[in-house]
Amino acid sequence: MASLDEFCALFSRCERSADHLELRSEYLEDMPTSRLWQEGLPVDRSDRATWWTPWLELISSTVASGVQIRRARIVSEPVSDYIRSEHATTWRNIAAGEQVRWLPRRNTARLLVPANDFWVFDGLTVVTGHHDGRGNLVEIEIKEDPVEARMYSQAFDEVWKRALHHDEYTPV
Repeated sequence: MASLDEFCALFSRCERSADHLELRSEYLEDMPTSRLWQEGLPVDRSDRATWWTPWLELISSTVASGVQIRRARIVSEPVSDYIRSEHATTWRNIAAGEQVRWLPRRNTARLLVPANDFWVFDGLTVVTGHHDGRGNLVEIEIKEDPVEARMYSQAFDEVWKRALHHDEYTPV
């Protein structure tokens, strides 16, 4: 099992691309941004200090180094409150430099995708996130297997082709 630090270190070694596929309807039972959104607390987008996080800084610095970061989310509709909050706060990911797309699960027929969320770095390294039933991350698995990385990259690319750009998708 890899640590969160080992996972984050992959961004500094990344040279070209980092692709991330999310498949769950719920993550982290007590995610602060989701909780704040659900409570209706406003966010002042012009006051970056109130919403900028170490994660967004990591993404921003990685993108600034020339790496393309893409995130695709396969979502069940109607979406969960968590996914609704993710959609409403994705502007932060985009501000950090990520490209984000959404694919309703009903549009995934004939797609073969791994059963767990994953990242692929430079088409060479696969990071699989294993979650419990409540959406808490319980294990991070890092593999450097070119054959497996190619399979994950192909799965991601097929999802990416079908998915809608963030500003084109409205949660149902």
